[in-house]
Amino acid sequence: MLTACGGGTDTSAPEDSPASAAAVSHIHGLGIDPADGLLYVATHEGVIAVEDDGSPKRVSDTADYMGFTVKGPRTFLGSGHPAEGSGGHANRGLIESTDAGRTWKTLSLGGAVDFHALEYAHDTVYGYDSTNGMLRVSKDGKTWDKRAELAALDIAVSPKDPGLVLATTQNGVARSGDGGRTFGDGTEPVLAFLSWAEPKALYGVDPTGGLHRSTDGCATWKKAGTVPGGQPQALTAVDADHVPAATQDGVYETRDGGKTFTKRLPVTQTSGH
Repeated sequence: MLTACGGGTDTSAPEDSPASAAAVSHIHGLGIDPADGLLYVATHEGVIAVEDDGSPKRVSDTADYMGFTVKGPRTFLGSGHPAEGSGGHANRGLIESTDAGRTWKTLSLGGAVDFHALEYAHDTVYGYDSTNGMLRVSKDGKTWDKRAELAALDIAVSPKDPGLVLATTQNGVARSGDGGRTFGDGTEPVLAFLSWAEPKALYGVDPTGGLHRSTDGCATWKKAGTVPGGQPQALTAVDADHVPAATQDGVYETRDGGKTFTKRLPVTQTSGH
């Protein structure tokens, strides 16, 4: 279930270009920018904005963007690897964009860490450091507290309780009640990705695309539907009903809590990354 992908320098994007100009081979993250309501997709080939009419447009350079999350209007956090031939650190640490993905600046840990999962909640950055297999937490994005060591694919933070952190592991969802300092054993269902939009709207997607919802903070789960397209690659819940998700063949979106899905962006080429 656990998959991996293979700089400290700032990067600037060329003028907006159609995403179709380069194949979208793998998706690492999804987010809705509250500034304009557009869907942004972090991919192995850059950040893509999906217009309301469905047309995709690459807004960034062609770097590999991972651990993607929307911090606020036009403000995104990410990690990953630089574009081929651009130089810089292979692991970019925590990077930030304040212009909706067009340009990025390294905040910390450049050259040291590749975050495969990032969450921004309670004015705090929670990141899963895949390089060292641990959770890290930061109030300013520059200095970090090292928390528990564990093998995880994704994390989620309670929107109500900053101490309640969940992580997806090969044995199921592991729960922490102390801000990620310690985690209990994983419990079923086994999920790949999590997103906690509202206190009673925690969503998870399993390795086959089944979308599950918990209304009681991970104590119990109920299957809400199935995301088309096979193995999942990313998930983000906007509210109790609006949930974009990426699978092997593209980005799908439900606005009715998983009953129906609409395809928003195709994946045009498969990749092992």
